[in-house]
Amino acid sequence: METSTILWLFVAAFGASALGGVLGMASGIFIVPILTLLFGVDIHVAIGASIVSVIACSCGSAAPFLKGRLTNIRLAIVLETATTLGALTGVFLIGIVSTSFLYGLFAFILAVSAKQMLARRREVIDASAPNAGSWATVLRLHSSFPDHVPGRYVSYQVGRVPLGLSLMYGAGLISALLGIGSGVLKIPAMDTALRLPIKVSSATSNFMIGVTAAASAGAYFVRGDIDIGIAGPVALGSVVGALVGARLLMELPADKLRIFFVIVLVLLAVQMLLSALGVHIPGGPA
Repeated sequence: METSTILWLFVAAFGASALGGVLGMASGIFIVPILTLLFGVDIHVAIGASIVSVIACSCGSAAPFLKGRLTNIRLAIVLETATTLGALTGVFLIGIVSTSFLYGLFAFILAVSAKQMLARRREVIDASAPNAGSWATVLRLHSSFPDHVPGRYVSYQVGRVPLGLSLMYGAGLISALLGIGSGVLKIPAMDTALRLPIKVSSATSNFMIGVTAAASAGAYFVRGDIDIGIAGPVALGSVVGALVGARLLMELPADKLRIFFVIVLVLLAVQMLLSALGVHIPGGPA
């Protein structure tokens, strides 16, 4: 492989992971179209490289987010159980549910999520005393994080954990059926059901997507779909990009970050709707 190609792979992965790191989404949503459209990589090899990039992105941003106390680890562990269970259920349902219906459902969910997130663009932190009998209190999920914009620690409560678990199950189910990352659904679920600050949602989602991707990386490696010549520079670019994305997330105002995420949700909803209607976008969902 030529040196210039390796360099461009690094640059592409850097940009995709920086964006994914800021949004708390799997960078594979951006990596796969880039590799297939711009570099002519086979779709299976592109997906294998994207999984490696997701793991690298998650690992790269984990340390800054943990050091910055943005990641709610206890909550991530609780939610990941539901996402994993949903993904396992989705594996058994592959081929039973119409793909077009799923893409249409996904587009609808993304559009509704975008509307709800836009309605909450001005975050209001619940300052009341937590309910002693709630799941979040019993599991000790309430926490705080340092917000660099106002320059102070902000305490927040985790609400409606049962609803959040249900939505996480659905996120894992749909992601398994469509073969896409569930990060794009996790953040709206945490925002809508759990009422988390957007920075906490993004950081916690970043932590979770690495665990999910690691579970499937072995299968792609055994099948020979991970090309080291492509996955290597992509992984390196992803680590550096993730560190930059983590820094940007901690510095960006919450309202600007929320609007940025809404724009991405709308674009993805349009892509999914076109796929549901049979309009294929190269590099997009097949």
